[in-house]
Amino acid sequence: MARPGRPAMPKPKLHPLVDSFLDMLTTERGAAMNTRQAYWRDLADFSLYLRDKASKEIVDASNDEIKSYLRDLGDKMHVKGQNTAQIATRTVARRLSALRQFYRYLVSENIRKDDPTSAIESPKQGRTLPKTLSESEVSNLIKAAAIGGGADSLRLVCLLEMLYATGLRVSELVGLPLSSINDDRQFLMVEGKGGRERMVPLSEPAQKSLEKYLDVRQQFVASDDKGTQGQWLFPSRTSESGHLTRQRFAQLLKDLADTAGIDADRVSPHILRHAFATHLLNNGADLRAVQKMLGHADIATTQIYTHIVGEKAKKTVEEKHPLGQKVVGA
Repeated sequence: MARPGRPAMPKPKLHPLVDSFLDMLTTERGAAMNTRQAYWRDLADFSLYLRDKASKEIVDASNDEIKSYLRDLGDKMHVKGQNTAQIATRTVARRLSALRQFYRYLVSENIRKDDPTSAIESPKQGRTLPKTLSESEVSNLIKAAAIGGGADSLRLVCLLEMLYATGLRVSELVGLPLSSINDDRQFLMVEGKGGRERMVPLSEPAQKSLEKYLDVRQQFVASDDKGTQGQWLFPSRTSESGHLTRQRFAQLLKDLADTAGIDADRVSPHILRHAFATHLLNNGADLRAVQKMLGHADIATTQIYTHIVGEKAKKTVEEKHPLGQKVVGA
């Protein structure tokens, strides 16, 4: 089934070197399947454009043809409706980034002598601050999830408490193996992007909600399960993976938002991840510690949160972080 809001793309047979590039991303750089698919979509879009406009394959594209493609892409997105300028800019920048990576790969493999994207500048993007929720709104979500008190409620409360306590990516959360929790329930061992492992502490409310959920967890495992479901912390009897899917969790949050009196468009697993980071910094947490818990490879990625916290938290980071103003103001 096609994703909502994204028109179905035909599955063209792309040049074999596209597959080679995607395999390299997966095997050498540890790219996740979602990342691989995103690169495929971007490269497929340009491949179709180039075949239609110039009857050429992507490996033979020129600088002018890439510029023409990016210009046409931006123009098409701008006429779709209002307030699309920023979306168009981000899309063009992302497509150019994918093409850059691809042609650099071709150069490194001695397939091309030149990189046709080297002289193309990325479009300037305005700063987009992460959406977040207030502490009271997160509290209201958790209270709403607890209504009923059955197994589904206990699982949803646990998911919320753990996400808000750890800032995990939604794929990391729903895909936690049962072995990721230690005996005293105080820490999680999480495998993030590129197979990097990190240890994340659990807050006391998260520990308590986890204990209550574990008492009913077996209800989400089929009686004839051969281990596909039982190996996961959040098993599912209906998903192919055997664990709760990120799409199902996102839908549960949308439904929960209505109960909590919050606009459903403002609630998602990723927004709760933003709330985790923002609220920590608001309360004086160290930027480097937040970076480690979020699993960011580069502290510059974490730094964006300093722009949405209050002035008090900014001052705390500036005074207490070992790199001081260099990190906050970079």
